[in-house]
Amino acid sequence: MRDDETPPQTPTGTLSPATPAAPGTDAPTAAAGPAPWLLRLVVVGLVLTALNLRPAITSLGALLEEVRDGLHMSGSIAGVLTSVPPLCFAVFGIMAPRLARRFGPGAVVCAGMTAITAGLVIRPLVGGTAGFLAASALALMGIAVSNVLMPVIVKRWFPDRVGSMTGLYSMALALGTSLAAAVTVPMTEAMGGSWKAGLGIWAVLAAAAILPWIPLVRNRSGAPGQASAQQARVPELRITRSRTAWALACFFGLQATAAYITMGWMPQIFRDAGVSAGTAGVLLAVTMAMGVPLAFVIPRVAARMRNQGPIVVFLGACGLIGYGGLFLAPSGGAWAWAVLLGISNCAFPLALTMISMRSRSGAGVVRLSAFAQSCGYLISIPGPLLVGVLYQHSGGWGLPIGLMAALMVPQMAAGILAGRDRTIEDEC
Repeated sequence: MRDDETPPQTPTGTLSPATPAAPGTDAPTAAAGPAPWLLRLVVVGLVLTALNLRPAITSLGALLEEVRDGLHMSGSIAGVLTSVPPLCFAVFGIMAPRLARRFGPGAVVCAGMTAITAGLVIRPLVGGTAGFLAASALALMGIAVSNVLMPVIVKRWFPDRVGSMTGLYSMALALGTSLAAAVTVPMTEAMGGSWKAGLGIWAVLAAAAILPWIPLVRNRSGAPGQASAQQARVPELRITRSRTAWALACFFGLQATAAYITMGWMPQIFRDAGVSAGTAGVLLAVTMAMGVPLAFVIPRVAARMRNQGPIVVFLGACGLIGYGGLFLAPSGGAWAWAVLLGISNCAFPLALTMISMRSRSGAGVVRLSAFAQSCGYLISIPGPLLVGVLYQHSGGWGLPIGLMAALMVPQMAAGILAGRDRTIEDEC
């Protein structure tokens, strides 16, 4: 059995932050480990970064009608806009490993936060749809590379606290998501009702996230004692040969599909069942808020287990019960279904934890994180669109809810395979 957290690992060809350089090498000695103030700075950076990984999306969702009216945006373009985030995450996320090798993970995350800030500043200022889409894509590019590199930062700086640190930034990510959804409209009204001000205000939080990473820009290895010369000796992984990598990609993609369907369609399901619009919004907020405490707990529990399959099954079972409730009694048990689906959506922090645990090296985590998240977000793109098509053609929610429940089965299967106690280095 594991101890309280994943033990520190020193991958072949790399040095952990607490390991001295081997005799005869040029790598710096880091026997004493990084300074406490530097570790605290990285923690602050992780939390602030995580807080900024979703407000660019959820703040737009809260003001989409106002943005459409202000930019004279057609319904089809608005539909494209809602499907852009997973596409950008897939396309730009695959660039993260190469950028991290070239400039270092800390520098790339710093650049990512800068891109988010610039995108959030620019998009309220442009006067047309094309410019708005381009500025949104800039912000999403920053989110994409930071998404991929968060597990990498945790693995390299906190190899003995993977579970707790993954839980911390997952909790911050969930908090940022729900916070932007909840307060964007009230803040917009407080600032005179301008949607431009309501969207642009989130650039302030993004700008604050740049600051902790600035001292780490020149540290290209991502952590003291991990010299780039040593990292260069890590054998290139043929990650597409790893069954674990493919299982993680499928698990990540299917849980993302469930999350985007829930965020996009659950309020409408409740409203069509007779629930008021205000209550439907609160129910969605409850679902999203479940991720705040559980995103901290689940990674800690997962990191103490050799096999994460039981957690996968538990989360999947909550999803199946929640979808069953939406089908049979959507309004009668609305609060229970919202809570259960919120628990089920915590497969996201579990997936991030497994990414950190399924490789022995920081370089492996970079490759695995990029592969699993990029492929996963590509997998997630059709789901919300297909639900809309089924709803439109069937005239009800029976078929769409059936699809949601059916997708939970392969999600559980992929998660069980991804949760086995092995690493991609064993398979590549």
